[in-house]
Parts: sequence; C-alpha cells; structure tokens
Amino acid sequence: MFSVIMYHHINSDDLPLSNSDTMMDAHLAYISDHFTTLFPGDPITPGSICLTFDDAYYDFYHYVFPLLKKYNLKAILAVPSAYILEDTEIAPEQRLSLKHHEIYDGDNYKTYAPFCTYTELREMIQSTHVVIASHSMHHVNLSEDSVDLEQEIFGSKVVLEEKLGYRIESFVLPYGKYNNAAVALAREHYSYVFRIGNALNPSWEGIGGLIYRVKGDGLKTADELFNPFKQMGYWFKTMIKMLKGSR
Repeated sequence: MFSVIMYHHINSDDLPLSNSDTMMDAHLAYISDHFTTLFPGDPITPGSICLTFDDAYYDFYHYVFPLLKKYNLKAILAVPSAYILEDTEIAPEQRLSLKHHEIYDGDNYKTYAPFCTYTELREMIQSTHVVIASHSMHHVNLSEDSVDLEQEIFGSKVVLEEKLGYRIESFVLPYGKYNNAAVALAREHYSYVFRIGNALNPSWEGIGGLIYRVKGDGLKTADELFNPFKQMGYWFKTMIKMLKGSR
C-alpha cells in the first residue's frame, strides 16, 4: 500500500485548501527524511509516496517548486489547461494577490496570471522534479449533464501535449466529482486517473481503476498525515473500498 497526497494552495486566504509556506517547508523536509517520492508508474517500494498539487496556481511555482528542488522530491501538478498563459510579465506580488474565490472570475486569469504559465511548466518539467497531469480544460464538475466530457477530458490532453511537447499520462478529477461516463473516458485516454478519497492504494491501478488521494491541506503539524491514528483511518477506508470493489 502507498499514499498519494493531495494539496492545493500555499498562503491562500482559503485555509481549508491551503498550507503556509513554512508548514509546507517543514512537511516536505519530513517527507524527504522518511519517504521516497514517486511519479505515476514508478516502482512501488516500502516508504513510497506520491505528491499531487491541484490547479497549477502560481503559488506552486513560487513556493513549492523551490522546495522540491531543495529536498530532491517529485510531484504531480494537475493543470486546468484553459487558464494557462504562454508567459507573463506580471509581478509575483500581483500574481499572488487574488483571494481564492476571485481566481476564476471573468478574465482575472489573464489580468493577474494567478496560474503557472507554459514557460514555467516547461521549466518544471525539464527539472525532472515535476510531471504534468490534466485537471480538465475548465476545472468543472464532470458529473453535470451540461459538461462536454470529450473537450474537458480529451481536449485538455491535446492542448497540454501540443503546448508542452510532452506526453500527458495522468488525469485528476476536478472536485472529486465524476460519473461512469467521465471515468470511462478518462481511463480510455490516460494511464492513471486520480480522485479524492482519503484511502491508500495497493498499486497504480488504485481501487476500481481510480487512484485515491489523502487530503494534505490545512496541516497542523509537519507529520500529521503519518501519525498512527490517521494511518489507521486510511487503512480502514481502503479495506472497505477494496471489499466493495468500488470507486
């Protein structure tokens, strides 16, 4: 069994979806000392762990990417491709200035560049510390009837691969919301499909074809996720899900 951890923001006003930069530094230092980080498909060994960061906010590039290099760690960055600019000259302070609820408003993604740019994504890929996953085109709830699943799931892959010159093998389900059609299409086009769920994984197949992720936002201590009581809860949920064979 191995854990996949899910994070979102650094230093955001949305505390349930964020960690401070100092907490993330301490947390990644702890992981570096106790675990081996994996990219999807890497051999799983005792002490393996996989780190995933959703939404490709600029705070990942500004705060987390330097820490990955500092501690020699790997991470997956899930990218909603419709909001990614080629490059920007907007100052970091302005890019980090939006409140969480403002990021997707109107043309704020153009005015403030609150997401990583393609230039930054290419730099991180070349560093070998980051791999890119699709997080759909527009970061929408894929279970809603009005959603164009082909565009959101496959179209996002096409855009990212054309812009990055790089094979996209993983898909991260936005909001943890999906239906059978969305899962089937994601599994048709991607080798690895991730969801929310606070359970562990027996392999890269996950459970029922989906890879479960443990919530890593809002940490109170650097090692909080790894205490015996937390781990027992993850194991218990894993066993239930495996017995049901459910997603």
